[in-house]
Amino acid sequence: MYIIVVYDVNVKRVNHVKKFLRQHLHWVQNSVFEGEVTRAEYERIKAGLREIIDESEDSVVIYRLRSQPLRDVLGTEKNPMEDII
Repeated sequence: MYIIVVYDVNVKRVNHVKKFLRQHLHWVQNSVFEGEVTRAEYERIKAGLREIIDESEDSVVIYRLRSQPLRDVLGTEKNPMEDII
């Protein structure tokens, strides 16, 4: 499955969330990651994020898609997908 993760977390946890997600997904732009994952990876990502965030003040949204969506980028792309080997 293809997932897109967007988050809005307290500044104290931003770098921890970003570092965790970089281990699993492609960084797209500030607070946005995406990538192809297995069901098991998806569950590990959710569990890992739950350990990092404070659910009473942070927000993480995970969009699940069947395949990589078509993308139109307006302006400068922060981290082009072509950089992936």
